[in-house]
Amino acid sequence: MLQLRLSRRVLHFNFPARTSRGALTEHVVHYVHLYDSENPQVEGLGEAAPLAGLSPDYRPDFEATLEGFVREFNRRQLRELLPQEATELVGPEWPALRFALETAILDLQHGGRHLLYDTAFSRGEAGVPINGLIWMGDAAFMRGQIEKKLTEGYTCLKLKIGSLDFATELDLLREIRMVAGPERLTLRVDANGAFAPAEALPKLEQLARFELHSIEQPIRAGQWAAMREVCRHSPVPVALDEELIGLTEAHQQEALLAQTCPAYLILKPTLVGGLQASQAWATLAQAQGIGWWLTSALESNVGLNAVSQLASWCAQPGFPQGLGTGQLYHNNVAAPLRIQDGQLHYNPRGEWEAPEG
Repeated sequence: MLQLRLSRRVLHFNFPARTSRGALTEHVVHYVHLYDSENPQVEGLGEAAPLAGLSPDYRPDFEATLEGFVREFNRRQLRELLPQEATELVGPEWPALRFALETAILDLQHGGRHLLYDTAFSRGEAGVPINGLIWMGDAAFMRGQIEKKLTEGYTCLKLKIGSLDFATELDLLREIRMVAGPERLTLRVDANGAFAPAEALPKLEQLARFELHSIEQPIRAGQWAAMREVCRHSPVPVALDEELIGLTEAHQQEALLAQTCPAYLILKPTLVGGLQASQAWATLAQAQGIGWWLTSALESNVGLNAVSQLASWCAQPGFPQGLGTGQLYHNNVAAPLRIQDGQLHYNPRGEWEAPEG
């Protein structure tokens, strides 16, 4: 019989991870372990890690819900389970749990070796290009991150903006462009909804001078009419991120894209409902000529590995993904993931740490 058990870890950031919504110093993650009672030493592992202030399932009853789900799952005594059945067992209001269960099912199907999809990345034959993430902080902190990423060979950087004085943020972008022009370095920025609708377009006009690839979520989510105007008139291509959270029905998703007409979507499986939900968003975007890329949502290496393997399975080859979060924690689950020359690599023969603790 298939059985589930839970474990938990409190991850501690190497520095306060600041966004326009505030700073994070720790992140509680939960792991679901799926196994067959006749062969309990082989486990499929998935991660459920809702984000404070952002995930719809970041709620006081999340842990109790997980425990109740595990009890009910074990009571059913299922003999087999397909990944697509995760959406039948877990309601859409629990996107992180859906992601965890899907991942655990795929992992168990492939022998409990942390391999979800058979790709050049999962076989250790090729890397996935990623953007180097520059976190918010004072100008010196951000400048230090930028210099380090350029030295490490990144060809795409993403800057969190919206917490410093806007003039200071423009100065940072100006400094980057003095060192690396658009032919050498792709620049993305993420405002996390920090701009007021009335100020968004004037600020985007100033940002456009630096030949940016895109801006994520320039205004707060839920203002579709205002976002439509921003997307329509912005000189910088707009990517929707937080806007996608909580839209679980196809008709809602279609309505959002039809009304706002963004250039890109940012897909985070932990937030939008898992691997299948992310692929559904991607299919819908492609049908409307909208680009997209996958991004981790501050998961440990367990969740990061799952998102990375999904990216290697279905994302546009050569297009930088948002997967550079594995070095954020000083007590991350040790995993055979490494970054080299702006690409994430996986070693299928490498060692994994058990996530308990």
